[in-house]
Amino acid sequence: MRGRGIFGGKAEGYVLHADPLSFLGGVDENGIVIDRKNRAFEKSIKKKVLAFPYGIGSTVGSYAIYGLKKRGCAPAAIINERAEPIVVVGAVISDIPIMDGIEMGKFSDGDYVKVHGEKGIVEKRKEKKK
Repeated sequence: MRGRGIFGGKAEGYVLHADPLSFLGGVDENGIVIDRKNRAFEKSIKKKVLAFPYGIGSTVGSYAIYGLKKRGCAPAAIINERAEPIVVVGAVISDIPIMDGIEMGKFSDGDYVKVHGEKGIVEKRKEKKK
């Protein structure tokens, strides 16, 4: 799948789909989604390829992503339909590959994918679903 590469690097992992997400108040310090309205409620984003349409919330969300990275609880990569500045800045300062322009329906929770951040490519891998 091709999208727009925003911040480079390669990462791989299992996909976790979420609804539009705020990292300030929507995800706790351990990387668990705590927004009760989100389809990913009570799931961990840690080391997942986090796929969600777009971020919501305040600029502090960028630092929340950075805090998750420092604690080892951040996603391996982020895929958005439409990336917005708060999530992009958080990914950049946390060295997390991020891309957008990918429809969320292209893959399912548990698909194993490899993300090429600077190239804007997502490859489905032949790994067992979790």
